[in-house]
Amino acid sequence: MGRAEDEVVTLTSELIQIDSQNTGDLATTTGEAEAAAYVDAKLREVGYETEVIESGAPGRHNVFARLAGADPDRPALLVHGHLDVVPFDESEWSVHPLSGSVQDGYVWGRGAVDMKDMDAMILALARQFAAEGTVPPRDIVFAFLADEEAGGAYGSHWLAEHRPDLFEGCTEALGEVGGFSLTLGEDVRVYPVMTAEKSIAWMKLRVRSRPGHGSMVHDENAVTILAEAVARLGRHRFPLVLTESVQGFFDEITELTGIEFPTDSAAALDGAVAKLGGVARVVGATTRDTANPTMLQAGYKANVIPSVAEATVDCRVLPGRQEAFERELDELLGPDVEREWIRNLEAVETSFDGDLVDVMTRAVQEEDPRAHTLPYMMSGGTDAKAFVKLGMRCFGFAPLRLPPDLDFTALFHGIDERVPVDALTFGTRVLERILLRA
Repeated sequence: MGRAEDEVVTLTSELIQIDSQNTGDLATTTGEAEAAAYVDAKLREVGYETEVIESGAPGRHNVFARLAGADPDRPALLVHGHLDVVPFDESEWSVHPLSGSVQDGYVWGRGAVDMKDMDAMILALARQFAAEGTVPPRDIVFAFLADEEAGGAYGSHWLAEHRPDLFEGCTEALGEVGGFSLTLGEDVRVYPVMTAEKSIAWMKLRVRSRPGHGSMVHDENAVTILAEAVARLGRHRFPLVLTESVQGFFDEITELTGIEFPTDSAAALDGAVAKLGGVARVVGATTRDTANPTMLQAGYKANVIPSVAEATVDCRVLPGRQEAFERELDELLGPDVEREWIRNLEAVETSFDGDLVDVMTRAVQEEDPRAHTLPYMMSGGTDAKAFVKLGMRCFGFAPLRLPPDLDFTALFHGIDERVPVDALTFGTRVLERILLRA
């Protein structure tokens, strides 16, 4: 076999061709079994002793392999990726989402950036290390996981609870979503390191009231009460709160570009963030909590006022803000609206320092001398939430050098998802340097 950068494009394409859509519903989710079998075979082919674990439900398969390091007394490093992808509507795409097509300098298909590209980099390097007899400085645990796209209940969180032995000795973890380049102006290229994530907090709202006939005057309509509360919540802007990671991001951007990020006015800050281009949609969401209504359910017949109306809200809360956020929620919703968490995974944050951060910075700068690393917060969430509970410091760094005009963040869960071929080979070289020095 060749070196990792010689096969990473093929591995990415072949992984994309495996249908591992995750709808969030066990009855309709394809599962990760086929993708896990592919990864398992590729690892066993070069001599790894792997473990394939079904995590709490049929078809939800995960693959683990450990590569022994030179110093068994050093804590181990977890390198992880997820094998599931979000669903797609084939009719909206210009290429088939499961084609894995390599054309126009890109690999196309669902999962190309989230995150079968990183899976392929990890797999390619794991194979290269085994084939060449490479011994890294410390143990590396390679993990390919299920169910990240639905919060990890049948993946990382199940594993952390039921199989913590798989992560024995791991004190740091490296996964998604960071390391992609952002070009600011003509000569500044930054590679964000994900050091924090907002919470994943999905909430059910419920109003119970007196049912009645749709033709009559009715002052206690559950649908009306709920709709008014949902509208208040959907229009509400939560206060500006800059965590260490977000403030660090702004400070570094200011030093590199001169762009100021005033915090005395929400409008002024939003205007400054907008200057960052496509990534502004992510960065802007990390300056405050958000609560976006996403689903409504009520009634069963046009002329019946129902006794119950429900709504689902996607809340994303900043680190340290949960209690204040819930107080604000209750004030907005009022006493007639019940609420319950249907998924509540806490926000996480670590500092932008330490040997692993230094290694990531040097590795990317050796491949791209114009590179600058800086911390940032992800507006969504990853499997890091499970690993933090096991005592790990978690970072997101899937290195990709991207064309300046590519709106990369729009490709996450988007139509015509694709990753540049040369970004994959670049990222594999950077990741190799990291794993051989971390």
